[in-house]
Amino acid sequence: MKNGKVMKGRAEVDVSAGTVTEEPLRNLEHYWQDTGNPLRWDCVFMLPPWLDAWWLHFGHGLKAHLCVVRNYGMILGLVPLMFDGDSVSLVSDNDLIDYSDFIIAPLREREVFSAIVDYLRREGARRLTLERVRADSAAVSYLRDHSSLLGCEFACESVDVLYEMELPDSWEEYLAVLPGSERHETRRKLARLENAAHVELQIIENPKDVSVAMDIFMVLFRSNRREKARFMTDAKESFFRSLAMGMAEAGLLRLFLLYLDNVPAAAALCFDYQSTVYLYNNGYDRRFSNLSVGLLTNVFSIHEGIIRKRGRYNFLRGSERYKQRLGGHPLKLLRCEVILT
Repeated sequence: MKNGKVMKGRAEVDVSAGTVTEEPLRNLEHYWQDTGNPLRWDCVFMLPPWLDAWWLHFGHGLKAHLCVVRNYGMILGLVPLMFDGDSVSLVSDNDLIDYSDFIIAPLREREVFSAIVDYLRREGARRLTLERVRADSAAVSYLRDHSSLLGCEFACESVDVLYEMELPDSWEEYLAVLPGSERHETRRKLARLENAAHVELQIIENPKDVSVAMDIFMVLFRSNRREKARFMTDAKESFFRSLAMGMAEAGLLRLFLLYLDNVPAAAALCFDYQSTVYLYNNGYDRRFSNLSVGLLTNVFSIHEGIIRKRGRYNFLRGSERYKQRLGGHPLKLLRCEVILT
């Protein structure tokens, strides 16, 4: 806001906590690359390679932009928002973005949320929706405790769950924390696989290898189950390919391909970010289902995370039983609404 007026296009709104600037979503890349700002990029789904790929394939016709909160020139927060009349939401997608979050500098939640709430009110918004956020996110914690100070009403409900676990220092320590029956089953299945065929595990990280590897992934994904084949539309396939390439270029891709006697048997699409391995999706050839190749490819990705000394493994959204069997612990995903008026 200049002289009390909101500027459209690249709009600036002065508020007590700072200045909110509307910018294109593509500007997220600039702030991510700027190591001089204090922002915490905790949410893998809010990274530029992810949102760039999503916006390219699914952003047509949507009104969205990046809200940048500054105070005396210092960047305090980034908030990617979608607008629909007087309703606003964090950028989200029920199929492709497991959860969203605000990108905020440490201990600057008060300034960021005050600025965003004031800005949205000036824009005529009545409701801010967080479609899926982690129950332990800073956004949930702050808004739950301080919404009344912002003059807002805040409500949450559980809509989904993810599973994650801390990774120990060694493979034997990992096996030791599994229930006795699961530890025995994991060892038995690994031994059976080794005895059944020549086993080779490839880990695709280099951008030059992504295109061919994603060809294999798509075949395995679609051949896994009918509902997966229906899920993987042409548009979603294009998104997956763009995402894998973008994450590889950022050094974050870990695409596991399991071969039995030189035949692709299973794949796990993972990302390695801030000492956490994220299992995003997987698939396998049903001809090898008796060898548990899908489950064991996930096990191999856990093993690799331990070798690389990662601190956490995130199975992401969904309550599939194998996540608990492999050591995951549940964490609620919440849908939250902030009523601004």
